[in-house]
Amino acid sequence: MKKLMLGNEAFARGLYEGGCTYVSSYPGTPSTEITECAAKYDEIYAEWAPNEKVAMETALGASIAGARSFCGMKHVGLNVAADPLYTAAYTGVTGGMVIAVADDPGMHSSQNEQDSRHHAIASKVMMLEPSDSSECKEFTKEAFELSERFDTPVIVRLSTRVSHSQSIVEVCDREDYKIKDYVKNPQKYVMMPAFAKGRHVFVEERTRKIAEFAETSSLNRVELNDSKVGVITSGAAYQYAREALGDSVSYLKLGIVNPLPEKLFTDFAAKCDKIYVIEELDDIIETHCKKLGINVTGKELFGYIGEISQSVIAEKICGKKAEYKEFPENVPVRPPVMCAGCPHRGLFYVLSKNKITVSGDIGCYTLGAAAPLNAMDSTICMGASISALHGFNKVRGEEAEKHTVAVIGDSTFMHSGMTGLVNIAYNATNSTVIILDNSITGMTGHQQNPTTGKNLKGDPAAAVNLEELCRAIGIKRVRVTDPYNMAETEKAVLEELAVQEPSVIISRRPCALLKHVKHKPALKVNADKCRGCKACLKIGCPAVSMKGGKAVIEHTQCVGCGICTEMCKFGAIEQ
Repeated sequence: MKKLMLGNEAFARGLYEGGCTYVSSYPGTPSTEITECAAKYDEIYAEWAPNEKVAMETALGASIAGARSFCGMKHVGLNVAADPLYTAAYTGVTGGMVIAVADDPGMHSSQNEQDSRHHAIASKVMMLEPSDSSECKEFTKEAFELSERFDTPVIVRLSTRVSHSQSIVEVCDREDYKIKDYVKNPQKYVMMPAFAKGRHVFVEERTRKIAEFAETSSLNRVELNDSKVGVITSGAAYQYAREALGDSVSYLKLGIVNPLPEKLFTDFAAKCDKIYVIEELDDIIETHCKKLGINVTGKELFGYIGEISQSVIAEKICGKKAEYKEFPENVPVRPPVMCAGCPHRGLFYVLSKNKITVSGDIGCYTLGAAAPLNAMDSTICMGASISALHGFNKVRGEEAEKHTVAVIGDSTFMHSGMTGLVNIAYNATNSTVIILDNSITGMTGHQQNPTTGKNLKGDPAAAVNLEELCRAIGIKRVRVTDPYNMAETEKAVLEELAVQEPSVIISRRPCALLKHVKHKPALKVNADKCRGCKACLKIGCPAVSMKGGKAVIEHTQCVGCGICTEMCKFGAIEQ
């Protein structure tokens, strides 16, 4: 049977068909749907881990126990999981272990544009790269076989376009994989120096064997057409090249992107008069070609920044410029905003109004940095808001402590914020941390986390009590506020900034998009009372706008949160 599938959905199907029994991941766009889809198969145990490091460690533990295991993450998540990855390269596996990392060229939902192939090279782990949904499924199944054959974790590199595009996939039966017996083997799995030295020898020999395998593997393929021009490429860039150039050029399409073969490259180059390397982000393939003495054209045409596209390839190689329709008017931009009724809006207005410096974090609340709120001064990575606040306050002293806070979501706090709060308590700055508890992992699509009381499948689970956790860490001042009540929220923020000890404010209100949340009726504007002062626009709610010099509220968006009523001094906003 054939089905149309997202790349991520097809990847999950590959996990199922490949005999995987254990999945642990942390949600991160564009990788999230792999684990969500895998959880629908009864034969697979699937969970959300607190962060990517934990996910990889548990997947490695399952592999050591003899099962085929998987963990998935986005590119910046692999930074968090790098510690176990680099040592797992030494220990190897028992049952096959597959790691999905989804890169984000173009930074559609990410804070940077890093190329995960560098992690594969540095950790000396095999990496595959599919180019469509069908290959997502087949490469995943093959990755388990290769993991066990070469005794290595295998990374499968995806991208936003491969993860979130759809193509035809042939659905097959599940492999009857039997969990292997566990055999105690400290020389393989206890990585103290005496044993690790021997495993490094193994890793180097393994890299050589995989490179030899890559010379003839069907995962790499040559498509010979016109001998004048050859293109070496992989992943989504292959699809772009095929669409732009068709059969007018020859292709070396790479499915194994680490380690790269040598003879396959030189033989292909010998058949073509001119070689182009088309790869997104960094010049990994291009550098390999040049080390082999192959004269190629690559980054001087396509650059290191953003996505490649069919039109870019057609223009750079064929000189064909795409036609665009231009509008003479200035079309207003539509930047992303927090949803109508977002519980974070009231808090960010309070912080902006009081000119408070905000150390920000990763989540949908990062949109608090945008106009008109402009309520964020830095955003680095998951959990960095709290640690950066401590460093900021240590350097700038008591005056900064009275005007600076950190904001972090509930899921992000569990991911990597706790240790930063321990640091504040242990090394003593009078820092105020605000945990934005919206009862869900919002930005990646409403996944459960350790504070929600439910697991990945929606079953009841232990729920971390944030108040008790913060007190156990060493924070004595912990209070909860409702961000829909801006007066109460402002009072809490100013009071905690004034005290001479660390404090935590939990800004608690469920995400407005949660299905079980019951909203109040939509508000409306009494045009006779409205003065057109535009004060209600300062909160940046997409339901509020101006028409004919008067404020109006779009009733299909408004959830009746009441934030705007606190802004209006004329009582023009009514039930």
